[in-house]
Amino acid sequence: MTALAPYLSAFLREHLPRERNASPHTVATYAHCFALLVRFAARQFGCQPSDLKIEDLNPDLVLRFLDEIETGRGNSARTRNARLIAIRTFFRYVEYQVPACLDQALRIRALPKKRTDAALIDYLTRDEIQALLTAPDPRTASGARDRAMLHLAYAAGLRAAELLSLRLEDFPDRSLGTVRIKGKGRRERVLPLWRETQAMLRAWLAVRPQAKTPELFLNRSGEPMTRDGFAHRLAQQVAVAAQKQPSILHKRVTPHVLRHSCAMHTLAATGDIRKVARYGSDTPASEPPRPTCGSIQPRSWRFSPPMRRRRSSRADSSRHRTSS
Repeated sequence: MTALAPYLSAFLREHLPRERNASPHTVATYAHCFALLVRFAARQFGCQPSDLKIEDLNPDLVLRFLDEIETGRGNSARTRNARLIAIRTFFRYVEYQVPACLDQALRIRALPKKRTDAALIDYLTRDEIQALLTAPDPRTASGARDRAMLHLAYAAGLRAAELLSLRLEDFPDRSLGTVRIKGKGRRERVLPLWRETQAMLRAWLAVRPQAKTPELFLNRSGEPMTRDGFAHRLAQQVAVAAQKQPSILHKRVTPHVLRHSCAMHTLAATGDIRKVARYGSDTPASEPPRPTCGSIQPRSWRFSPPMRRRRSSRADSSRHRTSS
């Protein structure tokens, strides 16, 4: 029997950040997954988490754990699959560290993922977006911050993680005309900003409190804004915006909905899905977009048959001489 604790600690502290060069978000997600798994296994065996063995995490226990997070915690099938991927990755690491657990690792890595449906993604109309962007009170520091966050999230089509990880040095030469984004998959892109967005950022920087942290957006405690904090502030501003646009209450407005609203409005304005893909750096331009509510198929996406190559004038003249 092999103790689980030293190998799990080495996996999270050494293997992921140093050998795999995983981002802090990935390490935190994997650590949360194993915190849930270790607590579940300890309850099943009636022991302390530090007493668990690698052999205790057999395929049957892993399947019961995945069923538990779906039924007990109400997680979706996508979250279930993400937890399974984390467990698979750990046992891929165990294969090379503990040869005695090779058969167990192979059986766990063979566990299938659950199929998921591609749900429609909602988006906000232009009137709803305008009501939401003007909802925060610019006379307060928190209102100026919320306006800057909402404008930047919508205008640049940012994910919540991309928005909240922005630092002051991500604006080249302290100019607010462009912003450098380090997105998913370590892909970097530089995006231009609208003048209105620049004005909102300047208003926030004028009242932003002095803090040691380099993150752009701070909470009222002077700490970096968290995802939960941003979602909470967004929900409050949606309630204010509903006074002007009641239709917004019929939609589930999340930080990612702002990103898809930007994509839909860009698609409607340009009619080119490739521009949306390059701007958001979400999917390659050769792949079709994920389904969205009210999505359209622009002409640029429909494949047209290749044009016939016209013969050169020299070939035409030689053909004419031969026929004559």
